Amino acid sequence: MKPIEIAAAYDRLTHLWSKDSFNHQNGLSALNKAIGFVSHKTKLPPSDLASSAADGDTDTAAQTSPMTRKFLTAIDIGCGCTGRFSQLLDEHQFKVTGLDISTQMLRLAKQRHIALELTDVDFIQADICLQPLSQQYDLIIAWDSIWHVPLTEQAKVLTHIVNSLTDGGVFIFSFGGTEQAGEHVDDAMGQQVYYSSLGTAGFVGLFNTLGCQLRHLEFDQHPELHAYMIVEKVTK
Repeated sequence: MKPIEIAAAYDRLTHLWSKDSFNHQNGLSALNKAIGFVSHKTKLPPSDLASSAADGDTDTAAQTSPMTRKFLTAIDIGCGCTGRFSQLLDEHQFKVTGLDISTQMLRLAKQRHIALELTDVDFIQADICLQPLSQQYDLIIAWDSIWHVPLTEQAKVLTHIVNSLTDGGVFIFSFGGTEQAGEHVDDAMGQQVYYSSLGTAGFVGLFNTLGCQLRHLEFDQHPELHAYMIVEKVTK
């Protein structure tokens, strides 16, 4: 299946994430782990704050206080419509961008973010296989999303993602924790949807070649093969 076909399938599946029975805690504990590896980063040295205060520029000091200014940037690839990741990231002072290929997912996401009063979130409708990321991010999330990328494009997309991390930036993504690389199509959600995986060892090997350090690997829904990985781009 082509990404545009998967987008059309997700346009017809929004009800699965909109119903009351959806588990809005899904993925949050994993994201919290990832935030823990990146939250020490800051874009303004404390010495700058101190010098502003010493010079009597209390307005500048207040505006640039870590409590009032978002220093960190994050992009959620395949953000979906629930807003749960954006809400957590906002609480941790991240400036958030949500990217999704599905028109309907983004339409509902914008409504949900307004309801949650998350007005400082940007949205991009795009295919991550084709969309160049316009900046580098401190944190990139791809939860239950890039496993829809064609198997032949997986390494290319992941390389692009790593290149879009700041030095020391963190990437968290979920994947099919198979032993071997593979792909399949199923209709478990009610629509035909394509999945692919490089296999656990394949992902670990790729990130090693990309200069990343493995921070966490977990099969979080055992005995299902759902797994996630947190990697950090090594500072040069």
